[in-house]
Amino acid sequence: MSKPQGSSVKERAEIALKDEFLVNAVKFTTEKLKNGKKAATAEHGNWEEWRERGRQIRAHTIAHLDYYLNEFVNNAREQGVHVHFAPEAKDAARIAVEIAKHKQAKSVVKSKSMVSEEVHINEAFEGIGIESIESDLGEYIIQLANEPPSHIIIPAIHKNRYQIAELLSKEAGETLAPDTKILAGFARRKLRDKFLEADIGLTGANFGIAESGSIVIFENEGNARMVSTVPKTQITLMGMERLIPTWDDLEVMATLLPRSATGQKLTVYMSGITGPRRTADGDGPEEMHIIIVDNGRSLQLGDPDFQELLNCIRCGACLNACPVYRHIGGHSYPGTYSGPIGAVLTPALNKNTEEWQDIANASSLCGACYEACPVKIPLHDMLVYLRNRKVERGYTAAGEKLAMKGFKMLMKSSGRFKQAVKLGQTGQKLLVRDGYIRSQFGPLKGWTAYRHIPALPNKSFRERWPQLDAEVGASLPPMPEAMKSRMESIVAGRKERGMKR
Repeated sequence: MSKPQGSSVKERAEIALKDEFLVNAVKFTTEKLKNGKKAATAEHGNWEEWRERGRQIRAHTIAHLDYYLNEFVNNAREQGVHVHFAPEAKDAARIAVEIAKHKQAKSVVKSKSMVSEEVHINEAFEGIGIESIESDLGEYIIQLANEPPSHIIIPAIHKNRYQIAELLSKEAGETLAPDTKILAGFARRKLRDKFLEADIGLTGANFGIAESGSIVIFENEGNARMVSTVPKTQITLMGMERLIPTWDDLEVMATLLPRSATGQKLTVYMSGITGPRRTADGDGPEEMHIIIVDNGRSLQLGDPDFQELLNCIRCGACLNACPVYRHIGGHSYPGTYSGPIGAVLTPALNKNTEEWQDIANASSLCGACYEACPVKIPLHDMLVYLRNRKVERGYTAAGEKLAMKGFKMLMKSSGRFKQAVKLGQTGQKLLVRDGYIRSQFGPLKGWTAYRHIPALPNKSFRERWPQLDAEVGASLPPMPEAMKSRMESIVAGRKERGMKR
């Protein structure tokens, strides 16, 4: 897959902001998803109670992950599943390739899986001459475009139907009209043949059920069911944290995830798969493999700041709520995962902090991601922790260090602060128009390039306070003598205690 242009989040964001269609498309779709979630959760009722229950299930599972992993693996193997462990992304790709070689596979058909993107499984298969085809429509589109997904659940959010028609026309060898039904019809016919020809079906897993060794897949197109029933061999890539203890817990997750992701009460298809085909089964794979992927996840276990990161159920709600993501889209982020979850997860999964040092700055720290998260992950706090760790490790730019030293010196003295405010009030006069600063140069350009800065008032609040205090005091009725005496007594007592200390 081709990588986004630009070497930093800031550079990629600047490129994205110049793409008017991308900005409007991302804003329109995320707004639609956000409003859908709002309506679905309001209709459901008691949403905060469900969020808390979801948080408890995920927190409990992660706190006892070793126990539930062991239970899941034992139960899956009892059902005839071959279970593999992949410490790193390259190990997951290697195991999948070895299985494909052993089966002498020529083609693999995939359902949507962010973990497969994370371990670059398509590239691994193509490297040994095996065709790997995405069957999710959005994933299929961006595969043809040779791009990574730009949203967790809507990978082609940045494409319009004309761009999609151009991509599918090249694949079809004929001109296809930019009509949704025509484009979807071609993709359906094309992929149907791929399902029937594939030697291996590869899926992800929304959840693994520890008590039975089952995997659960949520989807809307039915392609995952085709992937997991038609090919003779199935490979499932699952992050090690994607477990829940019991089928009863799935009720909570099946309520939280679709409402948070798309505003649906329930996904169109929810498949529970327990082992390969049995004698009495009408369909299903003859052989099933589950590759449990670590790839940096275990680094978060026991970390007081970041363990809750593993609670994520990959709904994408934080992306839809994030004002930064909604302006710059997913390709401005450097890793597989974008938005607030990507800004934390990407550095967390990668030991090289320096390489990812700028991604935590792609946030306003407004907390909208926390409010949207169905399992209450405090991503805004984690972004602060991440920034703090990078400062402690010396990855701060020289200019930023100097600016923070100046800020510290300024804020330690009320006199210097007052002088700075006075200087600002005087210096801004050349830049202020109708109460706003619009000039796009110098240190203010990062802000004023996309929005205006309100001018400093002629008088600060501290300067206005004596007058305000007098006005408020004049409008209040006189204080009763008994209350006045009591207040004076309290003040005197406090002064006396302060003198004794």
